[in-house]
Amino acid sequence: MKTKIRYLRQEMGISQQELAKLAGVTRQTINALENGRYNPSLVLAYKITKILKQKYIEDVFILDLEGSSE
Repeated sequence: MKTKIRYLRQEMGISQQELAKLAGVTRQTINALENGRYNPSLVLAYKITKILKQKYIEDVFILDLEGSSE
């Protein structure tokens, strides 16, 4: 899953560590999310969306259904 986390986080001037602390996860989790190596739970996606001051989860997380049977 692609995300805009890095871009939005940098615009807000917060580090991966700061975002991780606010979201209740490790910095490594934020790094994995930013690099598309981890798909968050719905609860984590919602938390990150609100921390990054976005209205919709879709404003932060980009679901790539290419190649999917859906």
